[in-house]
Amino acid sequence: MPFGRTMAMEGGKRAVRSLHVLCAGFGAAYFAAGTVTDIAYLRTAEMQWSNFSAWLIVGGLVFTGVALGATLLALALHLRGGLSMSRMIEAAALALAFVLGLINAFKHSQDAWSSVGSLGLFLSIASSIAAVVAVFALSMRPSLREVGQ
Repeated sequence: MPFGRTMAMEGGKRAVRSLHVLCAGFGAAYFAAGTVTDIAYLRTAEMQWSNFSAWLIVGGLVFTGVALGATLLALALHLRGGLSMSRMIEAAALALAFVLGLINAFKHSQDAWSSVGSLGLFLSIASSIAAVVAVFALSMRPSLREVGQ
């Protein structure tokens, strides 16, 4: 393979990995912000905090869904090369964060006080922790530059 084509392929992989890390990070940030606004709602009973939480959770679902899709695609493409523990932890944590976030979004769609409550706060905290674990697992994998050296 010519040198220029190899460099272009490596640059493309680096760009996809950067987008993958960015989506996972934004998903974790949105879920964490949703947890903070849930706490604010439980302290003030101002309904707007619950609405804000619901939108933040949806944002977390969008970015976590994109990161989960990229992770599952990477797992499918690299199935022959073996599966690393960090890749499996990342996939499981992203899937858990997505499922918990989806249940949390349904919980936040209820009326008034029951939309957050103790279950809503627990789901927000659990989805935030799962998303952060996924980001740490993703950051533990060596980059293309480190593998080449």
